[in-house]
Amino acid sequence: MNSQDYINKENKYGAHNYHPLPVVLEKGDGPFVWDVEGKRYYDFLSAYSAVNQGHCHPRIIKAMTDQAVRLTLTSRAFYTSVLGEYEEYITKYFGYDKVLPMNTGAEADETAIKLCRKWAYLKKGVPENSAKIIVCEDNFHGRTITIVSMSTDPDARKDFGPFTPGFITIPYNDLAALEKALEDPDVAGFLVEPIQGEAGVFVPDEGYLSKAYKMCNDKNVLFIADEVQTGIARTGKLLACDHENVRPDILILGKALSGGVYPVSVVLADDEIMLTIKPGEHGSTFGGNPVAGKVAIAALDVVRDEKLAEKAEYLGNIFREEFRSIDSEMIELVRGKGLLNAVIIKPKGGKTAWDVCVAMKDNGLIAKPTHGHIIRFAPPLIITEEQLREAMNLIKDTFKLFE
Repeated sequence: MNSQDYINKENKYGAHNYHPLPVVLEKGDGPFVWDVEGKRYYDFLSAYSAVNQGHCHPRIIKAMTDQAVRLTLTSRAFYTSVLGEYEEYITKYFGYDKVLPMNTGAEADETAIKLCRKWAYLKKGVPENSAKIIVCEDNFHGRTITIVSMSTDPDARKDFGPFTPGFITIPYNDLAALEKALEDPDVAGFLVEPIQGEAGVFVPDEGYLSKAYKMCNDKNVLFIADEVQTGIARTGKLLACDHENVRPDILILGKALSGGVYPVSVVLADDEIMLTIKPGEHGSTFGGNPVAGKVAIAALDVVRDEKLAEKAEYLGNIFREEFRSIDSEMIELVRGKGLLNAVIIKPKGGKTAWDVCVAMKDNGLIAKPTHGHIIRFAPPLIITEEQLREAMNLIKDTFKLFE
């Protein structure tokens, strides 16, 4: 079978809920992936920042396979020899009292919403069924009905109603709008991405997060950070919130928490918040399973031992400097933090961001457009400076094709 055969099979038997770049991958190692014909590519998407530690990192794979032959799943009906170890490790790693383990980012966001509402009724004294959560326009927190209820993306919402109530939507990076929304005494939390990834790596003004956190704290409102994409060293700090020394009341993590080898997510909070949820009120059959625990420990060890946050900070500056040196009418703006970056593409001669991505693919580098005119660039954090500069030359050569 060649690439087109595999593409045809997916189109025939799979739901058409994605529009992939026309490349069929079958192997990955570090910052590279190979297609079924054996061609090698630089991966500059990293599975939306799930593969921060690189494809098939040997330490993470070993942790997974060692545990997989011992015990994979018991459900939470029983204790295991791994879960407590994992819970102690991750709470100390991020500095919280408690962790609630889940599997996907969307599940973790749902968990944070439930936790925030439970805290509002039991601790803040909000009248039952009245709690509200402030969210931002152009957010992306997942695809469940409740999460798309707080989305402003027409594609995410159209034909999926009716929607879950209880959300106040304000513009992102707008402290005045946040201040006004916080006047409502029934507001329980503010759920925010420190950098909006799906929106095209929209980096807020410096001071936005720290000021928003203080405003929430002054109103006894929980500051909830969705760091599923921005966390785990991607932006040059362990957490994007660390750039402004903000410690969220509720922290949501996923994606790179497993290095991309297994679905692992968590919600972290202190006892006053976390212990409002009692047995039977929330859970997950797979959440906190032994394989997930061992994988997450190994993945976070890699981040610390290989100094991936520091690498992301250093290499991100090189990436933006190199990209801004490209003389192309199609490049409107380059923005980002660490190795989470985006380039705004101005169509030229009928050619769009999609065409640029296809041409980059042909040159040996893969990335993906978002919102039609933005390309996200997020290579694995284990990429070397030499590899990054080689990849930048491939990108430069691609833009020359459109001159």
